[in-house]
Amino acid sequence: MSFRTVVVKSRCKLEYSLNHLVCVKGDEVTRILLDEIKMVVIESTQVSITTTLIAECLSKKIKVLFSDSKYNLTGELTPFYNNYYAYRKIKSQLAFKEETKAELRTSIVKRKIYMQKRNLDLLGIDEASKVLNNYLDEVDFNDVTNREGLSAKVYFFALFGTDFNRKDEKNEINIFLNYGYSILLSSFNRAIKALGYYTELGIHHVGDSNTFNLSCDFMEIIRPLVDLYIIKNRVTKENFKEVFINMLSLKVKFKGKELHLDNAIEAYVENNFNVLLNDDVEKIRYIDYEL
Repeated sequence: MSFRTVVVKSRCKLEYSLNHLVCVKGDEVTRILLDEIKMVVIESTQVSITTTLIAECLSKKIKVLFSDSKYNLTGELTPFYNNYYAYRKIKSQLAFKEETKAELRTSIVKRKIYMQKRNLDLLGIDEASKVLNNYLDEVDFNDVTNREGLSAKVYFFALFGTDFNRKDEKNEINIFLNYGYSILLSSFNRAIKALGYYTELGIHHVGDSNTFNLSCDFMEIIRPLVDLYIIKNRVTKENFKEVFINMLSLKVKFKGKELHLDNAIEAYVENNFNVLLNDDVEKIRYIDYEL
């Protein structure tokens, strides 16, 4: 079972040899068995990688993430073939009932607001917590009155001040948030694709240019974990990438079982699809965590 995350931070050459990823850096050669690798994060634009290694990573469903010159995650490798029954899965995905999708969406919004409120309670921000608690009670079917958006505004202002703007890409907090969310998004993409479904077909997100609408829908409930790392001062300018990559190994609980977050995400995604396939919203379950 794959379990290792490989992070490449500086100039080197990555190539393939005898089922190993081989990293050549000057006279230094490092070899890692591909069967042990779950994810490769390439943080430098000075890394060269052979097409043979790329093909092998795709065939073994190893997630490969790329950063730009500013060290922001910008993309990932996604194989064409993830599941032997992909066509059948996509047909079933197109047939998901609108009412069931809306039920799941409503539940996800409530869970997200609840977890945001829990973060505020941890910091003793009582006034904002009460506002979110009211919004939680007011979430209606499919959140047509956008309590999710209103809660996010109150939540981020309470955490980071009323001058905080999520669109400010130069803000250090946003750099941390965006990187952490990108790591989560990649894990959700991998889980959805591995089951043969389309990440483009969301249950709520419908952005024409967003290839990961469904991943964005499913991951909403775990975003507050990234926020928690920041408000508990677990990340700094020097360590935030390493911390958020290691976040996927955090021990969490799902359906009463203790799992690494990455494995819990896989189980949670599969459970969501079972809910949608069987129109059984009573089976909705969420990942719980402590930090």
